[in-house]
Amino acid sequence: MPLTILISTRLNGSMKSTNPDEQSQIDKNRQIFLNNNGISLNNATLVKLDYQTDDYCRYITVDGASKGDGITSESTILSDALVVTKPNHALLLPLADCIGAVIYDQTANILMLAHLGRHNLEQFGGTKCIEYLVNNFNVKPDQLTIWLSPAAGKSTYPLFAFDNRGLHEVTIEQLIAAGINKGKITVSPIDSSTDDNYYSHSNFLQGKQNDDGRFAVVVYINQ
Repeated sequence: MPLTILISTRLNGSMKSTNPDEQSQIDKNRQIFLNNNGISLNNATLVKLDYQTDDYCRYITVDGASKGDGITSESTILSDALVVTKPNHALLLPLADCIGAVIYDQTANILMLAHLGRHNLEQFGGTKCIEYLVNNFNVKPDQLTIWLSPAAGKSTYPLFAFDNRGLHEVTIEQLIAAGINKGKITVSPIDSSTDDNYYSHSNFLQGKQNDDGRFAVVVYINQ
């Protein structure tokens, strides 16, 4: 398999926190999870989101100089998706309700890990992240393969701007609009809001979970 995709669970501890006092534990959780899966901290980059903005379609291509960013050092990259083109450069995206989309062109060896939540989808991020790859790498959308992570289902997290449809449904629609072959989209069957193995921010806000943690998707191109 050209890619390795990993998903942490609540058993691995939270992979992100909004409480600075918990950062040392977050760092430890990430280190243990990565090390247990044979990934050096120095070969990983954090996909760090920024909600203090009006643009949720920011995509950045990173190289070896960005290894360790947000993992062994403070984050210097704020984006909604990162792209790598070399093997063994792991991307780590913390999630609580939203989708982590793994987008891969095996022919050109181009890998994107994108965050697709309400804010992104309302700005048609499912289409725009593909357009970024087309414009910057001249990829052909129908050659891309995509995997969509566990996410909250529409009963817990309806998208009001899309007639209360669910995250996966709207994401697939936007990907197809960008030229993706539906047969090349794999969707995780896991609803993170009903499966206790995963963190859910919606459940935390509703008092259904005591901890407002994040699980993580980690992906890299194999050597």
